Amino acid sequence: MAVPNRVVYSDLPINLSVHPVKKDLTRVTNNDAIKRSVKNLILTSFYERPFRPFVGSNVTSYLFENFTSITEENIEDAIYEVIRNYEPRAELLNVRVNAQPDRNRFSVTIIFRAVNQTEPVEVEFFLNRVR
Repeated sequence: MAVPNRVVYSDLPINLSVHPVKKDLTRVTNNDAIKRSVKNLILTSFYERPFRPFVGSNVTSYLFENFTSITEENIEDAIYEVIRNYEPRAELLNVRVNAQPDRNRFSVTIIFRAVNQTEPVEVEFFLNRVR
């Protein structure tokens, strides 16, 4: 009986770290690679990537709006759109955005399932007005 090929997703780390033994670039694989890609897509503004001006989201523009449920919904919609359009490895299950006006930030929780996998993966981070 043949063993099915298991797909391995891999990306390079942002800091381009070198493996101490192999002296080669380390890799970020599978769910960690998708998590990093999702977060990078969300935090990338339009026109930030050369030759790909529409890759990214408009999330950062909402950070200076009033903390309302409408702003939360707009951020959620922007996240859904960017993941659906630019991250084919992730099947999006849920996005939750909660305003934290006393801390000047939004809490973001994204739940997705990697294509061809059964376990859901959760990514949590904060969107701050000032980085």
